[in-house]
Amino acid sequence: MSPLVWDLAHIGNQEELWLLRNVAGRAAIRPEIDGLYDAFEHPRAERPSLPLLPPEEARQYLAEVRGRALDVLESTAFHGTRLTEAGFAFGMIAQHEQQHDETMLITHQLRRGAAVLTAPDPAPVPPFTGPAEVLVPGGPFTMGTSAEPWALDNERPAHRRIVPPFHIDTTPVTNAAYQAFIEDGGYDDERWWTAEGWAHIRAHDIRAPLFWHCDAGQWLRRRFGVTEVVPPDEPVLHVCWYEADAYARWAGRRLPTETEWEKAARHDPVTGRSTRYPWGDSDPTPENANLGQRHLRPAPVGSYPAGASPLGVRQLIGDVWEWTSSDFLPYPGFRAFPYPEYSEVFFGPEYKVLRGGSFAVDPVACRGTFRNWDYPIRRQIFSGFRTARDASPETV
Repeated sequence: MSPLVWDLAHIGNQEELWLLRNVAGRAAIRPEIDGLYDAFEHPRAERPSLPLLPPEEARQYLAEVRGRALDVLESTAFHGTRLTEAGFAFGMIAQHEQQHDETMLITHQLRRGAAVLTAPDPAPVPPFTGPAEVLVPGGPFTMGTSAEPWALDNERPAHRRIVPPFHIDTTPVTNAAYQAFIEDGGYDDERWWTAEGWAHIRAHDIRAPLFWHCDAGQWLRRRFGVTEVVPPDEPVLHVCWYEADAYARWAGRRLPTETEWEKAARHDPVTGRSTRYPWGDSDPTPENANLGQRHLRPAPVGSYPAGASPLGVRQLIGDVWEWTSSDFLPYPGFRAFPYPEYSEVFFGPEYKVLRGGSFAVDPVACRGTFRNWDYPIRRQIFSGFRTARDASPETV
């Protein structure tokens, strides 16, 4: 991971680049630092050795940029260019900052030592007793968006997809369910793993989700500097794609495709519309989803009934990023904007798509069309999953 102070100044540098220089046409404040904070010029492993701005200087730089950016915001006409239309550049930068805020929280989770972050826990809920899965009817739906003003290039354009009927878990897979996979020898049985996944867990001696360990027969986890009993009713967290895929095979199911996930999250079977969120078109509230780092953990499964989809699928937004079976690929008609390095350079089979956002994601950077992607080995991210299965003729 990057040093936290790199992320801090990088946020300011991107804000300066896009809002002050590109939108407002202003001269660079500190052009000599551009290269230091170019994510493509310096991979994460190099960043600790760079001559970075020290914390106080980074804060001063960020404050100066923010003050000028707010001036630009007041004077900019939100039309005339694609970058300024509906305030896209400002929305892009707001999302960029919040994405790095989540990255910085991941760094906090990885660090050793005493806890330095606190937040209230999600409200307790009764044990979830609803149906284990939901049938999503087959047929067409609109995937992606051409109307969401701050949607990023990989979410565009809206296009029609035909999806066969399928079943999807009502809630994400829980720690208790995943523990059953472990205790049934899931990490020792090659049947459940792809060849690449089996080789990876053997090479790195992976036997449980990241940050878990077993002590005297009890599973414990480390969460932001605190060691605690693994809560059975929370969505499982910090598993890689290979682990999610193996669990699904063990359970006699599979990971949903990205298309299936989005149809479950956005399609209203009554109106035929694709909504912005599972609950409709309104922006998220604390009653809809666990977002924005209000809590530093997922909520128990079955939480947020007000955020359910029309078919009753729970917690599709917030709590944990959900692995899908799909590679990260462009939609038909994709056009890179405003620069190819945001999405285009990552398209291909080496990255898997995650959907839905986590408790660490701000609402501005999370919606039903938002696409995240990462390597299938990645576990430090706030990732979980739910499973799916094909619908049999008698259930359709």
